[in-house]
Amino acid sequence: MPFPLAERPDAELLYLASHAHLYPPAVGEAAAAELLRRGLLPDAAAPVELSPTPPAAPAAAPPARFAWLPDVLWPLLRGLVWPTRRLWAVPLLIDLNLLVWLAMTVLGGVSATTPTGRELVAWGSNVSGLSWPGQPWRLITSLFVHAGLTHLLLNMVNLWLLGALLEARTGGQRLLAAYLASGLAASVVTLWYHAGNVNSTGASGAIFGLYGVLLALLLTKKLVLDKFDRRAMLGLVLYLVLSNLLGGLTGNVDNSAHLGGLALGLLVAGPLVAASLRATP
Repeated sequence: MPFPLAERPDAELLYLASHAHLYPPAVGEAAAAELLRRGLLPDAAAPVELSPTPPAAPAAAPPARFAWLPDVLWPLLRGLVWPTRRLWAVPLLIDLNLLVWLAMTVLGGVSATTPTGRELVAWGSNVSGLSWPGQPWRLITSLFVHAGLTHLLLNMVNLWLLGALLEARTGGQRLLAAYLASGLAASVVTLWYHAGNVNSTGASGAIFGLYGVLLALLLTKKLVLDKFDRRAMLGLVLYLVLSNLLGGLTGNVDNSAHLGGLALGLLVAGPLVAASLRATP
């Protein structure tokens, strides 16, 4: 006797037909017959598949080993060279140094790593007998001329790390003034100390002036830090200054420029910035 399935909903009939093995044979046959009568089962012999097994998802490819580098390097590089409202003086100085080096190497054909003394003179180095009194502009232009890529990169890394810390607390105009004033002092001291035999380039004298500014802010407690952080930063700055000066004793480094920039940063630029230091946000 056939089961009375005419009043059953389609979903129930589909379930009974697809799970006929769970019920007496007559139940599955009756459900299939009713589905066939309703036009929902074109072939009574065809199996009903309610929940087809989805195809297995392809295995995810392992992430590239250094796929994260673009997300880290791009913001870092953009911050180095792209001025913003909050930090504009340091990127501007870095851009000027990079542009001078590119002009020297790309347009002027100067060696990227080992320019000659004559080539450095042609691009504005600080030279005894030329800078003073005839071409005083060399006292400033020499700050943006570097004796090779390594010299440039070392100075720019120092400028970024130190300058970004200071500009956030002093403002771009004061930092720029301190940088140029310290660099000018470094160039003057170099000419005086070497007395007729110097061909000097690089931003290190101006950077040492920024070290002087930072030391002045730390010593006068104008930089808002707790006691432990102030001592730690003071120790770090003194270590960097002394290690650079000691390194200059063994290499072709102009320590007179370093000391001249540092002195101006401490005696003039540092107190000037500290006296008008804006509140730290």
